[in-house]
Amino acid sequence: MTTAPHPASDDRGRLSALLRLWPFARPYRGLMALTFSAALLATLAQLAVPLLTAAVVDGPIADGDRAGLIPLLALALVFGVAEAGLFFLRRWAMNRSCLRIERDLRDTLYQRLQRLPVAFHDRWASGQLLSRATTDVSTVRRFVGFAAVFLAVNLITCVVVLTLLLVTYWPLGLAVLLTTVPLSALALRWERRYNIQSRLVQDEQGELTTDVEEAVQGIRVVKSLGRSRLVFDRYDAKATRLRRLELDKVRTLALLWCVFEFHPQVTLAVILVGGAVAVNTGALTVGGLVGFVALFTVLLWPILSLGFLFAFAQETASACDRIGELLDAPITVADRPGTVPAHLGSPARLRFEDVGFRYAGSASPVLDGLDLDIAPGETVALVGATGSGKTTLTALVGRLFDVTAGRVTLDGVDVRDLPLTQLRSVVATAFEDATLFSMSVRENLTLGRPEATDAHVEEALQVARAGFVHELPWGLATRIGEQGLSLSGGQRQRLALARAVLGRPSVLVLDDPLSALDVHTEALVELALRDVLAATTALVVAHRPSTVLLADRVALLAGGRIAALGTHSELLAEVPAYRDLLAQDSELAEVL
Repeated sequence: MTTAPHPASDDRGRLSALLRLWPFARPYRGLMALTFSAALLATLAQLAVPLLTAAVVDGPIADGDRAGLIPLLALALVFGVAEAGLFFLRRWAMNRSCLRIERDLRDTLYQRLQRLPVAFHDRWASGQLLSRATTDVSTVRRFVGFAAVFLAVNLITCVVVLTLLLVTYWPLGLAVLLTTVPLSALALRWERRYNIQSRLVQDEQGELTTDVEEAVQGIRVVKSLGRSRLVFDRYDAKATRLRRLELDKVRTLALLWCVFEFHPQVTLAVILVGGAVAVNTGALTVGGLVGFVALFTVLLWPILSLGFLFAFAQETASACDRIGELLDAPITVADRPGTVPAHLGSPARLRFEDVGFRYAGSASPVLDGLDLDIAPGETVALVGATGSGKTTLTALVGRLFDVTAGRVTLDGVDVRDLPLTQLRSVVATAFEDATLFSMSVRENLTLGRPEATDAHVEEALQVARAGFVHELPWGLATRIGEQGLSLSGGQRQRLALARAVLGRPSVLVLDDPLSALDVHTEALVELALRDVLAATTALVVAHRPSTVLLADRVALLAGGRIAALGTHSELLAEVPAYRDLLAQDSELAEVL
């Protein structure tokens, strides 16, 4: 399993990555436009106060006209009330839009993860996927709801205020404008550094999430082996690295804040000195100087926030890149164009025709020119040495993987020409590693067939000898907990088997589903399973003698091909490799 790639080129984390958000923002562009307009108008309403202040100083105060103060003060009050109303409108529209965008993005990402092939999930650590679906999506929501709006509003505010400063007294306005040039150059210089640091932090958070998830899921193994210290040391090493990366990012951000905080204070000192000289020479009125200083104070927040907002934009761009890696990942197992449901018999004929399969990046194929024909209602046991490709072969039936050569057919129809929904409704699989979900027993059983009746459920429980569920506190309604860890391994396998045989599928694929059962329970399950196997086409991976004896024929897999095919007795008498394989297991040796 691999983790997400770290940024290695200039293409990652650029602000252009934010364009990925447009398809999700487009349905709510009206609300976003309302948010932006309300924020901009509220900021512009603030600019009226410095202008009114200048008018008050140079007008009623200078002339001693108290009556003239009343309309100006009333106008200031109107602008204050308008600003408050616009603030409320911005918050309302912002929350409605950004929360919906977050919901749509999270839904799309989750649906994508469900559609991506098993090969993709084999390569990616679950913690990396989880951090993208939670932390990165939340980062996008905060950017859309706050940073994106004020990044645009504050840039416009800077332009408007600088224009007003130039109109009020152009020499001082030009001085303020010139001081912003080195500030902008410095911000651009640190942009790439902060981007790389943000991406490293986000990827390391995914690594840490993976470690925490694995430690929690494997807590029984960790405790039983007494390796809590080892697990903690691994966690601590990654947490320490994450802390160091976070501090590097904080240092860069602190430098940005330092410069953006220092700049306006120096500029304000220049304004006061230059303004005093201008008032002394008569080039600027006292009211003009007061209004100029007041306008500049309005400019302080936009200037101070730009460093943070640009940094947040870079962080969001990295988050968009990370989310994009999942949204852009190719879906290699999907319905072909024009695929329509086909009529399949029940049971169906299953054939492997010159099948080849090679894992991505592997130098040699796992399967090479494999042929196998399983007649309707026939059960074939698949045996072979560890690593011979038995599980890979079973995964090709339900298209968990697609063949890289040849084809797999059901009643003569290539499984790739069947809609996935139809294929996976007629092919049921029970894995050796029984995976259950944090839901009720009945929900776990009917996961693939939600329309199953109570009679069907009870029949499946009887086949799998899983009647113990009726003794649980709430019977079939009992929630069995995450991964089904509240049950024993044998109980989990029996529930997984019951889930597979529910509804009597046309094709049943069993990957050693009885390995965790005791001998007595296994015998009972096999007795009931014979009736199911007689009415379906079955491919069974066998590691135990009793499983081999369930089959009509046995296929020996070696060298990526079917090396021998026949009944158990025939292979035992005629194929030395089969006898050698059986003799390696003490239980199978008893059969020999």
